[in-house]
Formats: sequence, structure tokens, C-alpha cells
Amino acid sequence: MHNKANLATHERGHMVPGDDLPLFQVKLPEGILRVGVQLCREIRFPGQWRALAEAGVELFVYMTHAIDDELHRPVWRSHLIDRAAENQRWVAATNVAHPTQLCPSMLIDPAGLVVHELVSEQAGLLRTEIDTTAVSNWYLYQRRVDLI
Repeated sequence: MHNKANLATHERGHMVPGDDLPLFQVKLPEGILRVGVQLCREIRFPGQWRALAEAGVELFVYMTHAIDDELHRPVWRSHLIDRAAENQRWVAATNVAHPTQLCPSMLIDPAGLVVHELVSEQAGLLRTEIDTTAVSNWYLYQRRVDLI
């Protein structure tokens, strides 16, 4: 189970924030896939994503219900691409079907390249295989930890 760690202002007092960032292990015929989950406004906290990457996550699953602000869609889209590229991890993002989505449903590879994208008012399905050998710690291990 994942409990959202960073609650939105309107959620405070109604929900209790989570106090950990769990790593889920999905058993596949090829082996174990390590998955980290991030929800809604947690897109704005790159440190959480990095902590999960350092813990061994290969795929981030990002879920949101963000609508009625398509003007800012490019910002949220770029956040998703950044989270994939800066952590060199796969990102599978999903949003509700709505004419004014704030955040697209996307699959992004560890280099930050968009593999699939769906912005639609109708439900859709994106399906593909991912190559977990593309996951890397190249940039994570080059980061200077003495500065922060």
C-alpha cells in the first residue's frame, strides 16, 4: 500500500500523510520488477523519486486525477520527462480521461524519451514492453552528495 507523503492543502485535515516510500516487487516470468508509486502532487518533489531510484526502483507508476488546467499541461508533462531522465528510470503515468487534462498519460523511457502519450477525453490503453536493462545509475552515482 502507498500512502501519499505530500498532501495538497485541501487534503490536510482529511487524510493522513504516509511516512515512507515503499518499493513494490512485481513477480514476472523474467524475474522481479521493482516499482515505486507516486501520486498527484508528488510530481513536484523530485527528492522522493530519487530516493526510490536509489532504493532500486526500475519503474515509477505515477497516478493522478488532474483536470481543468490544460494551460499547465506542458509543465506537468516536462516534470514527468524530467523524473524519468534524471533518475534514468521508466515512468508510466496515468490520468483520468477528460477534455482538459492537466497531466497526460504517458510512458517515458529512462533516457527521458516519450514512448507513448495519450491526452484524451475518452479512456484509452497504452501497451508496450519495457526493457529494464535500460535502467541505469550513471547519473545518480555522479551526483555530488557533499553539496546537499
